[in-house]
Amino acid sequence: MKTVVPSDGMVIREDVAFASGVYHLPRGIVIGADGVTLDGNGALLVGADRTGVGVTLRGHNGVTVRNLRVQEYYHGIRAEDASGLTLVNNRITATAEVAPNTIFLDIWLTADSAYGGGILLQRIRDSQIINNDLQHQQNGLLTYHCAQLQVLRNQANYNSGYGIHLYGTCDSLFEANSADYCCRFEPRDGGLHYGHMGADATGFLAVAGSCRNVFRRNTARMGGDGFFLAGLTPDGAKLGCNDNLFEENDGSLSPNIAFEATFCQGNIFRKNYADRSNYGFWLGFSWNTTLEENRTIMNRQAGIAVENGHGFRVTGNTFQGNGHGILLWSKYVEQFAGLFPQSLTSYAWEIEKNVFTRNGKGIRIAADQDHGIRAMPENLCGKPELRPHHHSILSNDIQDNRVGIELTNTDHTRIEGNILHRNVEANLRQEDAAETLFSNNLGSAGGYL
Repeated sequence: MKTVVPSDGMVIREDVAFASGVYHLPRGIVIGADGVTLDGNGALLVGADRTGVGVTLRGHNGVTVRNLRVQEYYHGIRAEDASGLTLVNNRITATAEVAPNTIFLDIWLTADSAYGGGILLQRIRDSQIINNDLQHQQNGLLTYHCAQLQVLRNQANYNSGYGIHLYGTCDSLFEANSADYCCRFEPRDGGLHYGHMGADATGFLAVAGSCRNVFRRNTARMGGDGFFLAGLTPDGAKLGCNDNLFEENDGSLSPNIAFEATFCQGNIFRKNYADRSNYGFWLGFSWNTTLEENRTIMNRQAGIAVENGHGFRVTGNTFQGNGHGILLWSKYVEQFAGLFPQSLTSYAWEIEKNVFTRNGKGIRIAADQDHGIRAMPENLCGKPELRPHHHSILSNDIQDNRVGIELTNTDHTRIEGNILHRNVEANLRQEDAAETLFSNNLGSAGGYL
């Protein structure tokens, strides 16, 4: 491999190593052939005014870019319509960034109008992004309509937008990456400190039908959100981010939500940490979802909060010191009722073999609520089809909470084989709860209530 001095706008068509040094290249460089390996050898490419692209690749397969430093461009590396791409050990920072303390982010921007960031991939397949440093800018890695990516051990911390972003990206592995401290502030009328902390910044963002991905052993702590999946566009298109696996990740310490997935189905959350946020898991209008062996500790509102969700299995989780352990409710929204008629209320949950300790309320299930805790306007309440129904609460350890289980305007709840003991105000509190089966629970009386 020969060593060359990079020049502004140069096109690389063979394997090269850059001579070490700092190079001001406002037009960047271009990869112009298949199978090229570019070894940056620690060289630093510097753009002008955070415009343009440091390294551009379009339509060339089997390319490797390694050991390169890039800064002061709109995008550090932008690759489109290729496969077999390898990006390894690069450091990309100081790309284009929306000014801090200004806007609430738009999570639905397409590739043509994307925010700035370290790496942007569009229609890239069978590729590896490994051990890159993508910190201290707005976005680390942006992926649009990619597939079969391996995104491993990258650092995307301290970004004001998204650490790692998926837009229609599927069948990929995201493992051992860190996207901590990805947060921003949007000021609003009311004073210097009045506004929204987070403003849709997040460690991991998945939108527009990003499905069948595996997220394993990543951290997204202290972000606006930790992990954020959205399956309904603002104009009402249903593009669920479905059948993803989240395993052994940590999304804790968010001012908002550690793990959010709305209007999505078939996702599995296993052995994750979702602590010390406003909500551990917010999974509104989602269905056929599994949560098992997760930890939720000291979340202000709830460990798990779901409006109008159905077909959930929640087993083996730990809920400790949350406002609510599990908070389920129905809320009527006309637009959503038309788009998701199967999601008018909460139903068909299996809540089994979990531990609830020192929560405000271990489990609360209620109809006609706003955020699960405030009554909806009277004209939207009282419809029979909105009553939560057919929940099973089995073999849980529910002790030392303020209230063990609270049911409000529910039907057909089965509460059986639980330890319900030393809950300060009540083991079971009910208001207009029809056909509740309450039996074989230790520490409390059984029977039909």
